[in-house]
Amino acid sequence: MKLTTLLAAGFAALAVPVLASPMGDDGLHKPDWLRETFRDMREDLGEAEAENRRMLVIWEQRGCIYCTKMHEEVFPDPEIEALIRKNYFVVQMNLFGDVEVTDFDGTVLPEKEMAARWGVMFTPTLMFMPETVPEGGTAAQAAVATMPGAFGKGTTRALLQWVLDRGYEGDEHFQKYVARTMADPSN
Repeated sequence: MKLTTLLAAGFAALAVPVLASPMGDDGLHKPDWLRETFRDMREDLGEAEAENRRMLVIWEQRGCIYCTKMHEEVFPDPEIEALIRKNYFVVQMNLFGDVEVTDFDGTVLPEKEMAARWGVMFTPTLMFMPETVPEGGTAAQAAVATMPGAFGKGTTRALLQWVLDRGYEGDEHFQKYVARTMADPSN
């Protein structure tokens, strides 16, 4: 084979895009680790607890370039995907959706109104729920961590692990945790 043919084949292989998860009718990415639920936060939390997983609510919207970045570049990372599959019960919400959501306090609103109630104004936004929620509170009040925006693999991996390790209960701020773990070559 000629060198130019080999080089052309090599560059063609590099140009193959990473396949993101399939898109749903709502225009949101649908990786197979998402849970189809009735979006009743108490039921979802109970199911997550029964499976010994942490509940994660991820807010997205149609056409969100940052959501696409997460689904194409970050979530497919083998370590990140393994953390999600093994440890998280993930419920997807549409920032402008009309599907009814039942909050922990029993309030029922369409997704877009629940987003406003919870203060979600950017996509993606990841909301991590505790194992148990006090009566009468909202998901926004109960969340142990809320992270708006798309982040790289290192920060995302650190966030997923920090929540699993209950870092929010300790004295080390997440930003310091990220700096420490990313500086450690064993991570």
